[in-house]
Amino acid sequence: MNDMNWLAIYPEILLLAMGCVVALVDLWVTDEQRRPTYWLTQLTLLIVAGLHFSYFDAGLTTYAMQGMVVADPMGHLLAGFACIATLIAMVYARPYAGVREMLKGELFILSLFALLGINVMLSANNFLVVYLGLELMSLSLYALVALRRDHAVSTEAAMKYFVLGALASGFLLYGLSMMYGATGSLSIPEVFDVISKGIPNKSVLVFGVVFVVAGLAFKLGAAPFHMWVPDVYQGAPTAVTLLIGGAPKLAAFAITMRLLVEGMIGMAADWQQMMVVLSVLSLLVGNLAAIAQSNLKRMLAYSTIANMGFMLLAMTAGVVNESTKWGNNAYSSAMFYVITYVLTTLGTFGMVILLSRQGHEAEEIKDLAGLAKRSPWFALVMTLFMFSLAGVPPTVGFYAKLAVLQALVTTNVQAYLYLAVFAVVISLVGAFYYLRVVKVMFFDEPTDTAAIAAPGDVRIVMSLNGAAMLVFGVLPGGLMAWCAHAIMKTLST
Repeated sequence: MNDMNWLAIYPEILLLAMGCVVALVDLWVTDEQRRPTYWLTQLTLLIVAGLHFSYFDAGLTTYAMQGMVVADPMGHLLAGFACIATLIAMVYARPYAGVREMLKGELFILSLFALLGINVMLSANNFLVVYLGLELMSLSLYALVALRRDHAVSTEAAMKYFVLGALASGFLLYGLSMMYGATGSLSIPEVFDVISKGIPNKSVLVFGVVFVVAGLAFKLGAAPFHMWVPDVYQGAPTAVTLLIGGAPKLAAFAITMRLLVEGMIGMAADWQQMMVVLSVLSLLVGNLAAIAQSNLKRMLAYSTIANMGFMLLAMTAGVVNESTKWGNNAYSSAMFYVITYVLTTLGTFGMVILLSRQGHEAEEIKDLAGLAKRSPWFALVMTLFMFSLAGVPPTVGFYAKLAVLQALVTTNVQAYLYLAVFAVVISLVGAFYYLRVVKVMFFDEPTDTAAIAAPGDVRIVMSLNGAAMLVFGVLPGGLMAWCAHAIMKTLST
């Protein structure tokens, strides 16, 4: 094995180089619409996504940077979807940013560097690399939230995000330092080996795991570490909310897999108990709080908390009675859930952007009133997004929830059966606030009669985004097989 193996990290090297190129090119761009910067960014995202998917198709696992980085199918698949998510977000964001004096080079450059941080996290095989990627992504997102410097609400959201994000990073770093103290290594495979041979200092390790799980819960937005999510989602410019709610969720899932499953599977009995508490609280807080919201972005923020809780349910079923035979099924279900959730949430926030115009933010649920009369097609697309989030067949959200429930039920453990029943019941409660949006669109009289104006690329991508809800719902086998293959390859190396 080549100690450095630069070939394994070509996508990240290309992304870093193109981020610098975009920053330099933008200095000479005089076009107010920033077309050269925009198209160069989109071309970069397409090429990097193509590289990751081709590496995934090869199915190889390679190590680089003296074993600190791993390029495996799970990392490549998630990185490919992270690039696609960022690309879609850029399409939706450009018209919105253009009329709010946000269409600057910084929007594209910081988005590329946030994506670079995500890619670093996805390929981390060492605690230091995890933290390096996390901080690169987080700092870029903090700056993006504060991009409208003259907007008080956005500035307040940026400060909250920065303070609570720093707290989350501190929790994670403290937990990782405890893991290092107990195992004597920063390498995730070496930590796994030490734990599997016999826990050297159980109390220190458990203490470290508590802080690691707390830090991960902050990044996922799981209750009771969810307090930043509604305020940041509502306060950030919708174009930035779109970026925060998309690709970073894939990174948070990946480092959860890297740290807890690949590194600390020997302590699953400890961290799975915490995951159960986090998932139950997230489902309760997310679904019940969302019912009371009149602001659409805030409602979708609580929806995110509930959906992350549902995803975490699958993470609790990987190890049962010290047996890992259910692991592939459980973790691939969680991976399928988070990928399809990201595709859905991109569309919902994209619709908020689509309905907004200069001087008006379509952030309230009442702003969707009568959308079916103004634009039947976009009302149908938004309905597909809402149905998918609620888990209504034949949308992909139904199959994603079914996969998680199936992962719980197949363990034949009574506690998991109770968890599955609880998840179904609380999801029925949560369906209320999604169906309320559909009711407002189709049965309320429009309060806004202005024509819906959107560029052709936004209309096309939005339509494809909506169609994906049906295609992946009716034909989920392909994506599910990809997830199962990625998890199997990752856990077997």
